[in-house]
Amino acid sequence: MEHRKGKKLQKWVIGAAAAALIVTGGCSNKENAADSSSASGSSASDTSSEKPTEIVYLTTGDVGAKPLVPNDRIIAEIDKRLNIKLTVKIAPESSYDKINVAIASGDIPDVVTTQYPSSSVSQWIKDGILVPLNDYFDKLPTIKAKLDNGLQWTAVDGNYYGYPFVSGAERSNYTVQFRQDWLDKLGLQHPKTLDEFEAALKAVVEKDPDGNGKADTFGYVTNKPGDGDLLTGFDFVLYAYGLPYSDYELNDKGEVIPRFEHPAFKKGIEELRKWYAEKLIDPEFVVYDRPAKEQKFFQGKAGFMDGPLFRHVSRIEGSLQQVNPDGVLGYAPPPAGPDGKQGMATVPKTALFTAVTNKAKNPEKAAEFIEFMLSKEGRDLLELGIEGIHYTKQGDKITYNEAERAKDGFADNGWAHPLAWGNVSWPIDENYLPQTEPNIDRARDSVKVASQYFVPSLITRRTDVEIEQGKNVNEVYNQYFVDLISGKIDVDKGIEELGKKWRKAGGDEILKSVNEEYQKQNASK
Repeated sequence: MEHRKGKKLQKWVIGAAAAALIVTGGCSNKENAADSSSASGSSASDTSSEKPTEIVYLTTGDVGAKPLVPNDRIIAEIDKRLNIKLTVKIAPESSYDKINVAIASGDIPDVVTTQYPSSSVSQWIKDGILVPLNDYFDKLPTIKAKLDNGLQWTAVDGNYYGYPFVSGAERSNYTVQFRQDWLDKLGLQHPKTLDEFEAALKAVVEKDPDGNGKADTFGYVTNKPGDGDLLTGFDFVLYAYGLPYSDYELNDKGEVIPRFEHPAFKKGIEELRKWYAEKLIDPEFVVYDRPAKEQKFFQGKAGFMDGPLFRHVSRIEGSLQQVNPDGVLGYAPPPAGPDGKQGMATVPKTALFTAVTNKAKNPEKAAEFIEFMLSKEGRDLLELGIEGIHYTKQGDKITYNEAERAKDGFADNGWAHPLAWGNVSWPIDENYLPQTEPNIDRARDSVKVASQYFVPSLITRRTDVEIEQGKNVNEVYNQYFVDLISGKIDVDKGIEELGKKWRKAGGDEILKSVNEEYQKQNASK
């Protein structure tokens, strides 16, 4: 949704990155609501005499989305079609902590989107905060079909307490990205091996590719992990040295062990330690979120970064060219290690979970709202808008009315409404690109490239113990990882200490649970 160029783009990206508070949007303007009603071809609730059901929806957003606007005609159209009065509260993308704080404080919405599986969702289910959807399945054909298609593992005692959207299981857009214009200036091809990658980083640091006469450019920048997540921005180096799985590994006895006890982990750490010592890595990555990392790239402070592409190609290159009109975005497969091994994308074990809470006065109507966002009717509205206002169609050709779309928060160049992504869907999973996307070939090619380098998980699902203890052990891992690559601690001593503290923080219980899960997994094959 966020593919766009132009002067407004960078200002919006910076503004979205700086947003720390939940933004609330809704439609209360009767005149706007009437306008959208007259333009719609749907009349599902037009003649209803029932009072509209008030629904408050709290969700995480999309880093590429524009903010919701007052008197939004898309929300007014949703209201009309479903006979509801919708208020939307959007937290920044991946800000699940803000969602959890809201729920914990008693500010419970009618519908909520958060991360799954998580200890928060498990607790909400135990506390009766989430309402099972099973009783409403006759009104939820899209949700029911998706749950029946491989999501049965999300049921708790036969009940489905929400719709779990697992993104990126088969298609990836996670790549190594770089300043192609800088590599051209330096006479370098995109690096195919770790040695070539290191040489390219050195050239970026030492040969002043931006021509400002200052040694102010780092080679590679990544960002800190989300709350409770693993730091993964350097994992492509571990995979290049032969780390076979993305979560756990096996010892000689066939037992599940932590990833840092595999020999490839030590080799990867030693490589990264060398890069860090040579100032090839931006040392401040530990405080950057994804937008801040991207700003470093846009501003010419780093030549390489990791991150998603597909729909982001135009957004990233457009933002880069706001600072440097000659800037060109490049991307490539992850570099190969000494034995030719390489990997970057991983199969996720998490989902975006959208559920109805016990606060909903009409839980069936709230569930129908989730169904609408997933249905073809809902997708068409959120992606295209209202026909005759936001777009026109002749055969298969769509003409976007950008002036009208801008009034309702649609992103530029045919991209979608703020509610389109970040809750029950992402563009990559629907292979969605607007007809106006200027970099459509590169966007599709980035997925083709990234999807060749999936690294499998040893354990296909998260255990209950992992959900409960995962945050604690991940914090231990992340701290030692940073200390190891920054040279604050000896490699062998650090890995040994990491093993002890990781196990003490909950790792022993986790290993027991994942070993049991691994045995069950193998027995079912």
